[in-house]
Amino acid sequence: MHFKTVAIVGRYQDSGLDAPIRSLANTLVSTGCSVLLEATTAQNAGITEFPIGDYAQIGEHADLAIVMGGDGTMIGAARELAHSKVPLIGINHGRLGFITDIPLNDANDALLSVLKGEYDVEERSMLEGRVVRDGQVLYSGVALNDVVINRAGRGGMIELRVELDGVFMYRQRSDGLIISTPTGSTAYALAASGPLLHPSLKAFLLVPVAPQTLSNRPIVLPDTGTLNLTITALGRVESGGSVHFDMQTWSDCQQGDRIDVRRSQDTIRFIHPKGYSFFSTLRQKLGWNHIPLPNDENE
Repeated sequence: MHFKTVAIVGRYQDSGLDAPIRSLANTLVSTGCSVLLEATTAQNAGITEFPIGDYAQIGEHADLAIVMGGDGTMIGAARELAHSKVPLIGINHGRLGFITDIPLNDANDALLSVLKGEYDVEERSMLEGRVVRDGQVLYSGVALNDVVINRAGRGGMIELRVELDGVFMYRQRSDGLIISTPTGSTAYALAASGPLLHPSLKAFLLVPVAPQTLSNRPIVLPDTGTLNLTITALGRVESGGSVHFDMQTWSDCQQGDRIDVRRSQDTIRFIHPKGYSFFSTLRQKLGWNHIPLPNDENE
């Protein structure tokens, strides 16, 4: 891939991004690339000296999008650019950074290596889903991390009937259910005691949130089918239920609604500098390489 036009997307709520964005943009210009700043990023950073465009224009003109922020910023950009197939590279300006894997201090050197062709391409799957009531689609969305169904209020649990391609799997009473991609297995699913999935797997991960019975355990399924999740009961009917597609929420679910989830036809391509390893990321972010010493608990 040749990156002639490179877009820059920044974390919108961050202050102090103007300096690193300008530095990054000037590095790109010095190599002969054209720069296109995402409109909200440019407005919040107060940068006007480079061309500005919305996501539609980025999808049409950019050969690469650099996302400077946290994983949430990357997820938002991925959702916007998935259909246009623009590859993404992430520079971590957030906290954890599972998918924005380049440290800010290494950004310029890493970017120069990528522009020279020294990079690896990784493809990640996405989910698409819809909320159906009486045969009518009320809401639809896509997700890079997960689709989450949960109770909207504080009282009671939500009860779901779970099917795969129309074949009954189980009923579950819980606070909610996470349907995760392998990418999302390091996000909410991990916090709810789900397993880690390698990003290359073609699979769904179902993780119950605070289930009523211990027999409701996480399960990994092939992503070739469609999950059908019907809300059969709500702890309090008036409280309703919610469905979250990453950062997009539908909060008007009612008893009898069905949520269909399947693998999206769109995928996300991540660009990594040479030497990237998913396992290295886990060691750094989750402390896999840490072996407690006998006296650690007393220190």
